[in-house]
Amino acid sequence: MLKLPFFAFIACALAGPSFAAALVDIPFKTTQGADTSLKASAGKPVLIVNVASRCGNTPQYAGLEQLYKKYGPRGLVILGFPCNDFGGQEPGTAAEIQQFCTQNYGVTFPILAKLHVKGPEQHPLYAALTGPGAKFPGDVKWNFGKFLIGKDGAVLVRFEPGTKPDDPAVIAAIESALE
Repeated sequence: MLKLPFFAFIACALAGPSFAAALVDIPFKTTQGADTSLKASAGKPVLIVNVASRCGNTPQYAGLEQLYKKYGPRGLVILGFPCNDFGGQEPGTAAEIQQFCTQNYGVTFPILAKLHVKGPEQHPLYAALTGPGAKFPGDVKWNFGKFLIGKDGAVLVRFEPGTKPDDPAVIAAIESALE
């Protein structure tokens, strides 16, 4: 695999009409350490959420699971990315995080490997989602920020952390993305 310097990669990812294609090519890890990307969800809408186990927003796991149960059969993919960037609210290991999500909220949607959504170690996926050339630029403000990616791999909408999964705007955006 060709390795580009971080800034060159982001510049390529944010350039013009190839942005959606570049977004789906950005690699990230499963909790088992395997490489994957949004290509694994090609042709399906994807809700990307930075999650944490010790946050005031943590009960949103229940709402996310309800969305997954309702819309997953129609093609919605929800990806939870644990993040410890906000007040150290996700200190656990991959196994601890997965166990917490399953035991406390019955989570069945994929929880991925922990990553950084902001700062000097920001993961390239979040750099592409929030960088200056992104459709909705600006740092993620807290845990449970949400990005809805369309079937074509383009970012459709961004929801701030306080917007709950059952908010009518979230439901409407998902239903539209599934059409």
